[in-house]
Amino acid sequence: MKYLKQCLAMSAAMGVALSAQAAAAETVLKFAHVYEESEPYHTCAVAASDKLKAATEDRYSIEVFPASSLGKEVDINEGLGLGTVDIIYTGQLFAGRAYGPIAIGGAPFMFRDYDHWDKYRSSDLFKELAEGYREATGNHIVATTYYGQRHVTSNKPILKPEDMAGMKIRVPNAPLYMMFPKAVGANPTPIAFAEVYLALQQGTVDGQENPLPTIQAKKFYEVQSDINLTGHINDALLTIVGGPTWDQMDEADQTALSNVMAETADCATGQIRDKEAELAAWFEGEGVKVNKVDITPFREATMKLHNGEDATWDQETYDKLQAIK
Repeated sequence: MKYLKQCLAMSAAMGVALSAQAAAAETVLKFAHVYEESEPYHTCAVAASDKLKAATEDRYSIEVFPASSLGKEVDINEGLGLGTVDIIYTGQLFAGRAYGPIAIGGAPFMFRDYDHWDKYRSSDLFKELAEGYREATGNHIVATTYYGQRHVTSNKPILKPEDMAGMKIRVPNAPLYMMFPKAVGANPTPIAFAEVYLALQQGTVDGQENPLPTIQAKKFYEVQSDINLTGHINDALLTIVGGPTWDQMDEADQTALSNVMAETADCATGQIRDKEAELAAWFEGEGVKVNKVDITPFREATMKLHNGEDATWDQETYDKLQAIK
């Protein structure tokens, strides 16, 4: 009987040890971003964890940290190389701080429409730029998610470039976001994403610019009377895996992570496209003025700056992008 008890105790101990070993075998990747829990970027990323676990036989899972909980956008970009975060969503212009040419996809009026952008993200040109970013940083761009067309919000109608003259407009803290405001005579003011609502509410800035789904999620419409459909950027988020994380994975797991992140990008892209189609009517129902805008004069003013002193790409890269059909 004593022997039996000893055997059972040993079995239990081994079971605990094996369970601990199994738990330790799973690496939880930290996925950081600055967007709200309600947004498709977040919900699709959360759903990716189970997919990654299945694809890697439980070797990897994902924990998602939304709403700047692991730092502002500049912080999480830096965290990739430090190993404090494993995966991030980031704007192309933030990635462009480390490798200028990759920022071209986030420049104002760079794309003719959604279809032009969609072809660009699967183009040889984008692959070349992603490889250049990897060589410069050691980090890996594994997916691109549609963020939406960026529009200007304000407390007055913005119908022509002159209406933005002297307007203090919040922009993300990346230099190329200033190209559009500069082109129309506005005063670009960098403010961290988490602080924009309060800046609008207190009148620190006169307006801001973001896609309709973000304007809804961040509730900017509560403190701005007008949404002006300037559509000045067909914007996107890059999904980037830090070099230290990537290098510790074997090739099969790298492939699995890339595939899951591509599925995640498609998940969020589809939802953002659907929301864009319906939100103008929703905002009007909330009492917000949604102003249709002739974008031609805005585009013409901005395109003059495309290859000027603020450009972080060369003429050849620009011409290749414009040639995509």
